[in-house]
Amino acid sequence: MAAPTVRGWAAGAAAALLVAALAGCSGGGGGLYGGGDDDATPSGPTGDSTSGSTDDGSPGGAGAVLGTADSSLGTIVVDGEGMTVYYYDKDTKGSGTSACEGECAAAWPAVHAASAEPEVEGVTAEVGTITGVDGELQVTVDGRPVYTYAADQAPGDVSGQGVNGVWYVVAPDGTEIMDAAPAAGSGY
Repeated sequence: MAAPTVRGWAAGAAAALLVAALAGCSGGGGGLYGGGDDDATPSGPTGDSTSGSTDDGSPGGAGAVLGTADSSLGTIVVDGEGMTVYYYDKDTKGSGTSACEGECAAAWPAVHAASAEPEVEGVTAEVGTITGVDGELQVTVDGRPVYTYAADQAPGDVSGQGVNGVWYVVAPDGTEIMDAAPAAGSGY
């Protein structure tokens, strides 16, 4: 009698894993990082409910690499998963290179694109690409490479804002958002 119970438990566990995996792929949970929080509510890549938003309000649209979302810092640029996008002050505008390598690149992953002309929604600044330090196409906004922050846990998190006085959230017009006090952390 113990064997059917073990088999039943194993089948149940396998079914639960399958459901969890499918839920992660459905786009209904705010992307790979889960749902947003009360301070930042991405409502679509353009920050409104009429252009490119999904039924559940999560960022997405038709494959946009960058979009916009409302946050505690105002309207900001986010990646296709709704994660906040940052500039690194040690990058030189228009240089075609990223100054963030090694440990920096692990803490501040590059925003990648599948093509040299990435699709964006709601971003009014010029968007392009460079070849990043990892050899992949890295997205640029206003001629500067952009990154996410590994310590941000969910869409709308802005915990990288002002880290060591060199990391800043990107506004849709390509300017740095300077509204917050510098944070301590891994600034490189």
